[in-house]
Amino acid sequence: MITSVLVANRGEIACRIFRTCRDLGIRTVAVHSDADENALHARVADTAVRLAGAAPAETYLRGDLIVKAAVAAGAGAVHPGYGFLAENAGFARAVLDAGLVWIGPPPEAIETMASKTRAKELMGLVPLREITAADLPVLVKAAAGGGGRGMRIVRGLHQLDAALEAARAEAASAFGDGEVFVEPYIEDGRHVEVQILADAHGTVWTLGTRDCSLQRRHQKVIEEAPAPGLEPALTDELYALAERAARRVAYVGAGTVEFLVAGPKAHFLEMNTRLQVEHPVTEAVFGIDLVAEQIRVAEGHALAHRPPRARGHAIEARLYAEDPARDWVPQTGTLHRLAVPDGIRLDTGYADGDAIGVHYDPMIAKAVAHATTRAEAIRRLSGALERAAVHGPVTNRDLLVRSLRHPEFTAVRMDTGFYDRHLADLTAPAPDPYAPLAAALADAHGRSRFGGWRNLPSQPQTKRYLMAGEEHEVRYRHTRRGLAADGVRVVHADAETVVLEVDGVQRRFGIARYGDQVHVNASTLTALPRFPEPTAQVAPGSLLAPMPGTVVRIAEGLTEGAQVQAGQPLIWLEAMKMQHRISAPGTGTVSALHARPGQQVEPGTVLAVVEPA
Repeated sequence: MITSVLVANRGEIACRIFRTCRDLGIRTVAVHSDADENALHARVADTAVRLAGAAPAETYLRGDLIVKAAVAAGAGAVHPGYGFLAENAGFARAVLDAGLVWIGPPPEAIETMASKTRAKELMGLVPLREITAADLPVLVKAAAGGGGRGMRIVRGLHQLDAALEAARAEAASAFGDGEVFVEPYIEDGRHVEVQILADAHGTVWTLGTRDCSLQRRHQKVIEEAPAPGLEPALTDELYALAERAARRVAYVGAGTVEFLVAGPKAHFLEMNTRLQVEHPVTEAVFGIDLVAEQIRVAEGHALAHRPPRARGHAIEARLYAEDPARDWVPQTGTLHRLAVPDGIRLDTGYADGDAIGVHYDPMIAKAVAHATTRAEAIRRLSGALERAAVHGPVTNRDLLVRSLRHPEFTAVRMDTGFYDRHLADLTAPAPDPYAPLAAALADAHGRSRFGGWRNLPSQPQTKRYLMAGEEHEVRYRHTRRGLAADGVRVVHADAETVVLEVDGVQRRFGIARYGDQVHVNASTLTALPRFPEPTAQVAPGSLLAPMPGTVVRIAEGLTEGAQVQAGQPLIWLEAMKMQHRISAPGTGTVSALHARPGQQVEPGTVLAVVEPA
């Protein structure tokens, strides 16, 4: 019987596994990098072991250090979570060789299926070798890992070499394996997967389907179970293919078989030999705890002959610290507050006041709603996200709400090209015109001081805020009856709540302030100084770092004085496990080059200057 478990992972998934372990009475052990010393998963575990360093390659990808940590902490078993080493057969063998229980599939199954090239060959498919114009578009894809890393769409042969090089670099950084392959890219398909669970006694459960079509950068954003709108015959085919894949490799444990569905046809993508980020929707529909089942299977217990019955519909939305309107640029900073209404499952690796750093994935949390029908689940989740308190860096919260309510999604007409078509509309600013006034009134609460009779009305007070990229100036007055503003009636105003009556309708605003950042309901504002401070000027043609990160590469031969073409890739930054390419804004000459490989940069740092030709 397993009595202690080390989770070879971090953040949300580590916290989620620890929760089940506590329910089962199992002692928990965390590993953490220096950057994660005060992270939630390190705080909630019974024991935490330091992995010296910050980058994944020197910490969470070091299987030898994690095995040593498990032995030193007295852990009896290791759970890999997902990502990092979860699909690394060598790591699984090292765990077993150390005399520990591996809560995962056999190393041989991982070895076969974790490489997408070998998995396709097992299923009778062959990756593309010689790419011609007739093959386009194609998808360059990392053979190991997942989460959208190491993937590039190629629509022109001139893009292929650069895509291969970028995918190899990103895959090597994220998974320690730079192998990539090329496969046909199917436009307008749906990403559908089947959850499986197998024991060592020959039983394989197929636990329904999930639809994960709403993706950005090939990484899932919204997932649901069951996948809606599938014909029964196609669902049966997906179940049969998933079970066949599991039996061919004598699979044991939890896993996922992924497909791209185009019309009535299913195309095998890969088998993930691990727990998936989106596993909570399956848990909600089937009423089970997949982590608990993984542990029982690892202990040698047999599954029931049939899985439990599915009930209702569940939808999950991933909340990311990123700005969808600015090419999904990751965001960092303090997460001051995170809370959702009751009845919503929230899986997160952060607590109020925690810092979101640059080293790891920008996902803050997963919010999950379960209801009798799909429409009810959509309404419940979108409403909860709209009312949630998400105070801190810019997030994709508004995008999630709009996506859930989009007619293509509600009518089950979505596919993997959803955000390519609709991103501009989904990220168009829709500021609340009364949010700046509410912020100003909350700030002014308690400041009125009348020392005696005044026969003249007080002069209007002004405050300026930046909201949705635009500056807003509001005016209000202190009167003997309290605060007042033109065009509205101030029903109530204090530091945390403002109630305004607009055209006879009362609107309530919750206010939270953190320095110059003000959150008014779902709107985020920045209080501007009364007198603007002088701003530093940058030279025309300056290439600025769009986010905090590390310079990982400079274009070959790039020096001061070099001639560059418009759109030519010059500098690569890595932040939150993704690589971001910075290109020349126009044709010209590099007059300054400040970036150096390995350099840590902050947003706005001048990396280079290209003087226009």
